[in-house]
Amino acid sequence: MTIARFAVHLVLAAGLIGVAVSSRAAQFGDVSVLAQVPAPGFPEGIAVKGDRVYVAGPATLGTSINNQASRVWEYSATSGQLTRTFLTQGEQVLGAEHANSCVAFDGQGRLYVLNSQIGPYRLDVATGVQTSYGPPIPDLNPCLPTDGPQAECTTSTGVTPPLPNDLAFDELGNLYVTDSMQATIFRIPAGGGPAKVWFHDYRLFGPYIGVNGLRLSPDRTKIFISVTNDVLGIGRIYTLPVVDAPKATDLQIFHNYILAEGPDGIAFGASGKLYVTLALPGSSGISVLNPDGSEVARIKNPLLSLTKPFDAPANLAFDGKGNVLVTNHAFATGLLLPKQFQILKVFVDDVASPLVAPLVP
Repeated sequence: MTIARFAVHLVLAAGLIGVAVSSRAAQFGDVSVLAQVPAPGFPEGIAVKGDRVYVAGPATLGTSINNQASRVWEYSATSGQLTRTFLTQGEQVLGAEHANSCVAFDGQGRLYVLNSQIGPYRLDVATGVQTSYGPPIPDLNPCLPTDGPQAECTTSTGVTPPLPNDLAFDELGNLYVTDSMQATIFRIPAGGGPAKVWFHDYRLFGPYIGVNGLRLSPDRTKIFISVTNDVLGIGRIYTLPVVDAPKATDLQIFHNYILAEGPDGIAFGASGKLYVTLALPGSSGISVLNPDGSEVARIKNPLLSLTKPFDAPANLAFDGKGNVLVTNHAFATGLLLPKQFQILKVFVDDVASPLVAPLVP
């Protein structure tokens, strides 16, 4: 080998070494786009099962004019490829409001979907067969001053319709459902049936979106809930004990946000940290809370960027590879900029605290 050729090989080797050195490992807060969400957009709920990601939508007001059935999209968690679309069956009036919000799996691998028009339903993702899990969430009358927290009434104004939002199982198979416009958490018994009021309180009420996200604590003793905006415009994370009849005094503050941050979906990591999406423009991103309720990190848009990468993120689920997958709900921009409807992949160097997935009749 001549000196000249040897020098060329050294240069090439140095170049290869440079490439290896410059390709850094993923860093906390790195964000990329896993997938685009097609029309009608407005993705809301998200769940991961193996190498598949399930996203529900559209979840927005104004679905009465889109004339399209609600749906669940299935994606590859690795490539982001859209693999299947499950259209919601039974929505009788597409000219009336109809929406799919959040989703959850049971121990048999069946997906539960909240639909605002037909009620909760169960989807067998292997066969595509859909079955009802109960009637629509009831439209409640206003409470009287003497009514307790389990009375079949609402501590909201009583003029807003039901808006079922998030859902989670307990170990007995009960399914808890937040109602963002009725300031109420419902409970559906194992096996399905009518939703009954489990807890309501004026602190869960918001002028638009009140109580929202819902998850059981890793030790299964508490339910954590997010209130996106209360009557003062403040977002909060609360806890309630997992008991048959929680009292008003059981509702405890875990974390307070400032005005116009808008906590939405929540998920626990195996680390014990609680990951919270912040959905309002100007604050869009992910807040990470320690087990004591203090905020340890905030993943957000760069300065002067209101919609990139986060555009009103709604919900999140872990992919088992150190990332949370986040639905970009894009409620304020999506109609004009439909490419904002996305699934984001955010590296947090954490995996899921196992969700409760009971065996359900």
